[in-house]
Formats: sequence, C-alpha cells, structure tokens
Amino acid sequence: MSILAIVLFIFLIWLDFALGKRTHQRTTIKKSFPQRQSDCELFNTGERLFSALFNDIKEASHHIHILFYIVREDDISKRLFHLLKEKANQGVTVRLLVDRIGSMNISKATRKDLKDHGIHFSFAKTPTFPYFLYKLNRRNHRKICVIDGKIGFLGGFNVGNEYLGLDPKLGHWRDFHLKITGEGVCDLQQQFLEDWHDATKVKVNAPSYYPKLVSGKIPIKLQPTDGAHVEEIFLELFDKAKYSITIGTPYFIPGKRVQQALISKAKEGVKVTLLLPQKSDHLFVKQAAMPYIKGLLHAGCSIYQFTEGFYHAKVVIIDDELCDIGTANFDRRSFYLNQEMNCFIYDKVFVGKVQQAFSNDIQLSAKVTMETVNNRSLKERIEEKFGTLFARFL
Repeated sequence: MSILAIVLFIFLIWLDFALGKRTHQRTTIKKSFPQRQSDCELFNTGERLFSALFNDIKEASHHIHILFYIVREDDISKRLFHLLKEKANQGVTVRLLVDRIGSMNISKATRKDLKDHGIHFSFAKTPTFPYFLYKLNRRNHRKICVIDGKIGFLGGFNVGNEYLGLDPKLGHWRDFHLKITGEGVCDLQQQFLEDWHDATKVKVNAPSYYPKLVSGKIPIKLQPTDGAHVEEIFLELFDKAKYSITIGTPYFIPGKRVQQALISKAKEGVKVTLLLPQKSDHLFVKQAAMPYIKGLLHAGCSIYQFTEGFYHAKVVIIDDELCDIGTANFDRRSFYLNQEMNCFIYDKVFVGKVQQAFSNDIQLSAKVTMETVNNRSLKERIEEKFGTLFARFL
C-alpha cells in the first residue's frame, strides 16, 4: 500500500508539471518592443550601481517603480526600504514588486511597515492552483527600476549584502547592470506595469507615467520573455555571428540545441569564448554544466572560470557589433520557466566598453582545459551525474 501511495504521489507531481507546462506553452505569446534610441551606462560592481540607483531615487519627484527577484532584509535592503519610505512620505508614488519565492524572507512586519508609510507593495508570481508545483517553479526573474518614467535600470544585480561582495563564501560579486535613459525607458515602464497588473490586478496606465522622452545616441531593443523564446533568441544571435561569440553567465545548462549551435559555429571558425564562475551559489549547478563544457572544449571553444569572487553577469557579445545584457541565464529555468528581460545594444562604441569589461574579467579567470576536466575527483564525477539528473530544475 505504501509503494502504491508513493507511485501515486510521483504521478500526481508529474501530472501537475506536465499539464502546467502544456497550459503555459499554449498561452505564452512572443512579445517584442521596437528598437529605441537611448543612452546607456554600464555598472559591474554593486557599490557603483547602488550609489547611482539610490541617488536617482533621492531625486524622484513623481514615482518610483522597483521590481527585483531577490530583496533581502539586510543592511543594503534596509537602506533601500528607508529611502523608499522617505520618498513616499514626500508624496512620491512608490511601487515595490518582488518575487514571491526569491524574496520570501521579507517579513510580515517589514511589509506592514512599508505599507504603513504609503508604499504599494506586492509579491509577484504567488503560486496558485491548479498546477501549484509548476507555478512554484515559474518565477519573475526580472530586475527593473523606473524613476519618474525617465530613468531605468536593468541587469543582473538583486538587493542584498552579497551583491556588495559581503558574503564571505562567495567574495567579490561581479555582475553587469545598465542605467538606461531616453526612449527605451518607456518599454521598461510598460513591462513593470504589466507585471504589476499581473500581481495585483490593478491596472495603471495614466499618461503621467509616460513622459516625453528625448532620443539617445545608442540603438537598443528591450526583449521581455515569459518562460519561452529565450533559447530561440540566443540561437538567432549565434546564427548572425561571423567572427566571435562571447558569453558570460553564472549558470550554463543550455541544452543540446544551444550546445550544438555553439559547436557548429566553432567548427566554422567562429571564436567562441565562455566565462563562468569558479564558485557555485547553488547545489549541483556547476556539476550539471560539465557535460556541455566537455563538448565545447572538444570543439575548440575557450572556457574560463572567474576566480576573484562570484561571476553573475549575463552577457552575450556578437562580433564586437552587438551585445545583450539582462536577466536571462543559459539554463533551463530562463529558457522555459522564468519571466526575464534582456537589452540588445547595437552600438560599436558601447559594445567595445562591454568587451573591455569582459576582457578584464578574463584576466581574473582560470582557463578550463580537458586535462582539468579529466582530472576531476570521483566525488566531482558523481556530483555531475546528480547534476545531470536534475538539470531541468536547476
């Protein structure tokens, strides 16, 4: 009887995921914003990013819209909360949206305190029935900030002390984040307000949230995804490459299609470079990447592991002509589950700055070779098997 109960339990879990996935794939529509003229600034340390973000929040006069996957209740998070409460007390409209699972440790007392100060607070992607377990895995992984409809932020940083390099286990935190001004801010605003409506069922579309914007010098295109089309978008980028494909990502579990596309490009003579973290912040993620790494090494791709802390940037550079910076990782969650937001930048000068930042990080990295892969311990090889087994959930 107990064996039958276990089998039934496993079947119900499988059914939840299977039906949830089918419903999700049927209802997801590919969405794309048009190319816009904007100006961009690149941040690769938490100190610089939070200094710029907090300064812009202090100058806000109409509204502040903030969406993060993770917001902690530590020192940097409390500084953000304090600043948002100050602005709300000044009459500025403040909306704070955080993922239900990523930010689950924000206490009831903190949420009440924020609301008591006039801040509109909501969790995003709270799991519901039907397909509860499937929805539990579907997260809002976007990181969007919009200030007065004129300034936007997007990238890989969340809000927590570790993003300032204060986690003793992970050390220095490397990430890429953008400050965007100009026409592209309206698309960040639209996506935030759509996510706000999805979470709260409150529609916000007043014209005051969309002020007239001045054209910038850099062509960009913002690309939201909803647990679909990320893989397709990356494959389209790779197909355009003539000389080089450069990828930085904290998690590399791309699946066979992406792996084969990179191998094919390498065999065509395209230089493929991949930068990953040496340290890991999630169980089995590093090990699950190993089967894909081995295939790329055999094809002649260059792979490095960042050794000066933890590497969390999500960046793709194609032929030194276009780059992608955003929230999507090269893993199954970003490809098939999470809500993401990426920014494609079509400006050689700015792409050159991103390439230089990437090259600097290569200097702080160790090259991965077949010798180092083959010399792994038995424990590491066993962990790879477990990582491969659970890869679709990592």
